[in-house]
Amino acid sequence: MKDFDVLIIGAGAAGLSCALILGSANNKPFTVDKKIGILTHQKSSALQNAELNNVLGFKKGTKGVTILNEGLNQLSNLYPHITQIEKEKVNKIEGNAPNFTIYTNKEVYKAKLIVVAVGPSNLFNIKGLEQFVTLHPSLPPKKERIMLKNNNHLVINGIYVAGVLAGWRSQFAIAAGSGAQVATDILTAWNDGNQTMIHDSVN
Repeated sequence: MKDFDVLIIGAGAAGLSCALILGSANNKPFTVDKKIGILTHQKSSALQNAELNNVLGFKKGTKGVTILNEGLNQLSNLYPHITQIEKEKVNKIEGNAPNFTIYTNKEVYKAKLIVVAVGPSNLFNIKGLEQFVTLHPSLPPKKERIMLKNNNHLVINGIYVAGVLAGWRSQFAIAAGSGAQVATDILTAWNDGNQTMIHDSVN
């Protein structure tokens, strides 16, 4: 059974952004020996069929599936210490922080923190989180999209939600920013509550 300090569920815009920010802090003393994992299930990501024409930095006509694939490669190349877990879907979460047990269709994992960053489908069925499911207030009611009740991304102690599932609108930049915020919240907690953001710069 693998143990993680944080396990990210989902590798869409929010999940990948969260992983990239956490990975970029790998040279900080407060992240030493921190084990980070991401379940790279992307089937429910709206980016699978998206074309992006209004996102800063992307050329007109950029395909969402390209961003997903390149994001996984970027994460692997830049931050190989982050464990990517392929072709697994979470079925159940048990326990309380910092002792969560995560059951997938193939394995069982332990984690101190969890970030849930899957799509807002009304087919959401992770056991242990059902009581937090509610209708998404910022998406058309006819789509029957859901979110997890949260307070500034925190569902309960130790479980974060990011992206559209956190109640944000379904714009790439908004979902990615939500994942980045969760990552900086986690880094801040690891850094004894000192506000922490990771910025790269050209020297």
